Amino acid sequence: QVQLVESGGGLVQPGGSLRLSCAASGIIFSRYGMGWYRQAPGKQRELVALITSGGNTRYGNSVKGRFTISRDNAKNTIWLQMNSLEPEDTAVYYCNTLGTIYWGQGTQVTVSS
Repeated sequence: QVQLVESGGGLVQPGGSLRLSCAASGIIFSRYGMGWYRQAPGKQRELVALITSGGNTRYGNSVKGRFTISRDNAKNTIWLQMNSLEPEDTAVYYCNTLGTIYWGQGTQVTVSS
């Protein structure tokens, strides 16, 4: 049974930082690319960042230079370091095993003063 469990969301002021985690189980983690997506109210889910099994990364245009995705295959975990947060970053953030149906339950990030 595949499980993806996100954590680390919360309320932060504009300009602040958060670090999201996604712990995976039930898969051979090192074989899969992983991604972070987000969905704001009334908007479609969008790609935030992805990291391939080989460690290559790609980012959505709106987060380039502010967010960093990383992974540790020994811990079956990916992270999303989010800096210089803006109110427009407010959304539910989900992790995904790329190319599969597996999604986490999501973690809420709210950027507000």
